[in-house]
Amino acid sequence: MKLFETVHDYNYEWSLVSAANWRKYPNENATHVKCVDILNQHIDPDTGVLTTERLFTVKQNVPTLILKILGSDTTHYVREVSTIDPRTKTLTMCSVNLTMSNLLTVEETIRYQEHPEDPLKTKFTQQAAISAGSLVSRWGNLLEDFTLKRFQQNAATGREGFSKVLERFVVMAEAGQQQQKAVRSDNENNNNSSSSNSNSN
Repeated sequence: MKLFETVHDYNYEWSLVSAANWRKYPNENATHVKCVDILNQHIDPDTGVLTTERLFTVKQNVPTLILKILGSDTTHYVREVSTIDPRTKTLTMCSVNLTMSNLLTVEETIRYQEHPEDPLKTKFTQQAAISAGSLVSRWGNLLEDFTLKRFQQNAATGREGFSKVLERFVVMAEAGQQQQKAVRSDNENNNNSSSSNSNSN
């Protein structure tokens, strides 16, 4: 088994980061993600926790040798179950590959949570456990090493892609807030104008 972990801070508050996460795909840095389908979604009425199950269709750029060893093509499927808790300000996403899971398993956990030292920041933690199955024990180390290196590359690219998505989302959110303020201001001016006219009459 090979393990991976990385920690990163985003300079935006959790509410923005967690909302932007739902707009992560598609983006120019994750062209391998071809489709994202929501399979199930529900809110716990007691805790307010939102649970979402999604299916990812990805196109992997895998060397021919690895494909021959695994007996697979380049289209893979990944199942993700996420929970978002507004009370603790934590978004947790757990995913596992469905394709070739009997040969190679990649279990990933991503967590976005309000930074414990600065509420205006969000702490990002990404962990993964990569395990080759007994059916490919002869090639186990090779597969795990290759998958770990590829995972490290994809993780860095993924953070870069999400940062771009996040920045665009923040701009849109700020523009929306400005528009709402302008609408409220216009409504207040109209109400004041109507009140003045009524008084003058």
